[in-house]
Amino acid sequence: MAEFKRSRLKRETGEEITKKTVLLGLLTVVLFALIMIFGLPLLVRFSIMLGDIKKGRESEITIKELPPSAPRLIAPFEATNSASLKINGIAESGSQIDLLKNEVLFETTEVDETGEFVFEDVILDSGVNIFTALARREDGGTSEVSSVLEIIFDDEAPELVMINPSETELTVESDDFDVVGKSEPGTSVFVNGRVAMVDDEGRFKLKIQLSAGKNDVEVVVRDLAGNETKKKIQITYEF
Repeated sequence: MAEFKRSRLKRETGEEITKKTVLLGLLTVVLFALIMIFGLPLLVRFSIMLGDIKKGRESEITIKELPPSAPRLIAPFEATNSASLKINGIAESGSQIDLLKNEVLFETTEVDETGEFVFEDVILDSGVNIFTALARREDGGTSEVSSVLEIIFDDEAPELVMINPSETELTVESDDFDVVGKSEPGTSVFVNGRVAMVDDEGRFKLKIQLSAGKNDVEVVVRDLAGNETKKKIQITYEF
């Protein structure tokens, strides 16, 4: 009885192997026939095309899931003596822009079809104001933080100390005169409309040519925010 079972098992195993061999042979014949009919290069190109289509679909899905690019903030100046200003920007159309002032959400606006957005009447704090922005889409996540935009709000007039002359009226005997003074670093100094060089400590000096008699000299100091300090001096040249 046991001998019969072993014989039957061998017969079934042999039949299964025969079936697999026949199936493999048929597949080989079909593949060979396709190569003969269409040619191997065509099959290779077809396989590559299927791979490209699959990659294209995966790439399309990936692009749809990508968040928007970081927006760009634009302001007309770096310092101002006005308590508010307008901030423009560029971003992907259809997204929303969150404007952060000193890392706190200030306001949200929409990007128009041209890719532009604007925040009107942005209130500034005294000193340095740091602005950043994020772009958001309902189906695409949130962008990275934009580059930092720093705006200085300063409404105080700059310092102006005259060294030569130290008085507002004087008489001299030479037509060459050095106007010397001190202000704040980073300011611009004008003497009768001419630009005077200002060093890193705010000191300035400019030689002027006097005419015989009375000469009116105006010294103007202007800071980055547009604040000005003026002093008028009368120099009399007697020769």
